[in-house]
Amino acid sequence: MNPSRHILQDFDAALHSLRADVLMMASLTDRNLQNAMACLLDGNAELCAVAVADEEEIDELEKKIDNDGVEILLRFQPVASDLRRVISTMKVSANLERIADQAVMVAQRARKLTALPVLNDAHALGPMFMEATNLFRDSRDREIDQINHDIADDFSEKMAVHPERITDYVNLIFIARHLERVGDHAKNIGEEAVYAAEAEDIRHRRAEVSAEEPAS
Repeated sequence: MNPSRHILQDFDAALHSLRADVLMMASLTDRNLQNAMACLLDGNAELCAVAVADEEEIDELEKKIDNDGVEILLRFQPVASDLRRVISTMKVSANLERIADQAVMVAQRARKLTALPVLNDAHALGPMFMEATNLFRDSRDREIDQINHDIADDFSEKMAVHPERITDYVNLIFIARHLERVGDHAKNIGEEAVYAAEAEDIRHRRAEVSAEEPAS
């Protein structure tokens, strides 16, 4: 066999394995986020424990992907589009790990709320959760920022009306912030996908567009 062809086949196999691990990591992270929010919205404390426990598997996958990615870079020394694919895959993995971290923080705060009388306002986070999930799956993030701003204002007002539940509302505000960060990391994943496919860095494009828009 031609040595160059053999090296190319080995590289393709290594990259395929790397990306398969990222797909598995994405699936686990998605499930983790769903479990954390089910704990909050349905009061299922068992799912909080599952979300926290599952993070270890996600962390191990992230370490494996990072190590395998470095090995690919050192062994094959890819260039151009191949280099972009490897680096982007590693960056996606890092953002997935951060989303999983946010899911765990949601679960930990939700678990505190499940031990208390039901707070119906928790369901106000439902639309934000749906947006975070959509962002995770197709990478948009503007709407979730506005939802978080509105929710924080609403909960702050309710704290004044119901001072006995200030701690509960503070937990909800922090959960909203965790969901907003999920959106931020999902946006990063979308940007890495564009970079891997088109060699175009769009990280600052959104800021430039926002700066050009008239204030509402």
